[in-house]
Order: sequence, then C-alpha cells, then structure tokens
Amino acid sequence: MEAFAKPPIWGHKFGRQVSLGNYIVDFICFEANIIIEVDGGQHMEQWEEDESRTRWLHSQGFTVLRFWNNEVLVQIQSVLETIKNNLASSPSP
Repeated sequence: MEAFAKPPIWGHKFGRQVSLGNYIVDFICFEANIIIEVDGGQHMEQWEEDESRTRWLHSQGFTVLRFWNNEVLVQIQSVLETIKNNLASSPSP
C-alpha cells in the first residue's frame, strides 16, 4: 500500500516505501519521476547491489537521489535544496 505525504511537498506528492519492480524505494514522486533513497551504513557493503538497482531504476525513467542517513540528520537544508532543485528541473507531467 502506498502512503503519500500530505500536503504535497513543493506541489508534488511523494509515496513512501513503494514497490517498484523487484524493489521497494524509500520515497517516490511519480509526477517528477524522482526516487529518494536514504541509506544507512549497511549500504557501504552492498554498493554493488545498490548500483544494479539504480541502473534498473534509471532504465525505467527515474532520477535517483541518494543520501546517507547522516546527511539527512546533519545537513537537512542541503538535502532539501538538492531535492527541490531536482523537482524544479524535472519535466511537468
């Protein structure tokens, strides 16, 4: 089941923990074709799997933004600015 953030963020709706192909993505905006992944320490050891996953997501037309947990906690303004800039540069639905 898809849970969408309310109200929309910068005019876009985001789903959380959404199934896409064989994967579950952390956050997705279908309108802008953007996926946001927030990675913990376990991703340092599974980077090859993450790369394969990212390639597949790109092949489906998605832009994938990856952030470390620490970035989200310590540099939230920078993370939000990156997301906002990507939303602004994505084509309108």
